[in-house]
Amino acid sequence: MSGILDLLNSDLGKQIVSNVSEKTGINPSQASNVVSSSLPALLGAMQGNLLSGNGAEGLINAVTSGKHDGSILENLGGFINGGDFTDGSKILGHLLGDKLGAVETGISEKTGVSSSIISKILPMLAPIIMGYLGKQTKNKGVSDGEGLGGILGSLLGGSTDGSSLGGSLLNSVLDQNNDGKVDVNDAISAVTKKKGGLGGLLGSLFGKK
Repeated sequence: MSGILDLLNSDLGKQIVSNVSEKTGINPSQASNVVSSSLPALLGAMQGNLLSGNGAEGLINAVTSGKHDGSILENLGGFINGGDFTDGSKILGHLLGDKLGAVETGISEKTGVSSSIISKILPMLAPIIMGYLGKQTKNKGVSDGEGLGGILGSLLGGSTDGSSLGGSLLNSVLDQNNDGKVDVNDAISAVTKKKGGLGGLLGSLFGKK
C-alpha cells in the first residue's frame, strides 16, 4: 500500500484534504478519512474495470489521450472552489454505474460523514485521480492496459507488472466473491465493507477503524 499512502501523505494529498474540508465544511480529520476511503474505492473500481475488460478501452484512452494530463493538479484550489464537477460525475457514471449509491453509503458508514456530503466529494476526487493517472502515464511512457494496470497495481499495493496481478495482494483482496476473477463488483464489495477490503486495509495502516 506504500503507493497510495505516499500519495495521501504527499503535499498533493494534503492539498486535496484541505480543499475538500474547506469546500464541504467538514473538519480536516473527517475530510482525511473520506479521502483515504474514497481513493481506494475509485482506484479499485478502475482496476476492476481494467482487469475485467468492462470499459477498459475507454479508461485507457481517457488517461492517455491528453485530456487528463495532470494540469488539474497545478491548481486544485481553483478546480474545487470553481464548483463545476460535471466531468467528475461522468467519470463516476462510467466507473461505478448503478453501484455509485452503494459506494457512497459504504464510505459514509466507514467515516461517519453523511452520504449527501460523500456524494459531493466523489465528483471532486474523480477528475483529480484521472489527472494524477494521466500524469503518471505520460511520465512513464504508458499507452496500453498493461502499463496502466501496473500503475494502478502499484498504487493499490499489487504488482507493478500488470500481467501478474492475479497473484497480487490486490487480486486477493478484490476477489470478494471468490470466483477466481476480479471485476468491478468485487471492487465495490471490497471498499463498501465497514471492515476489511481495500478501505479496511488502508484504514488499518492509518490506525483507523
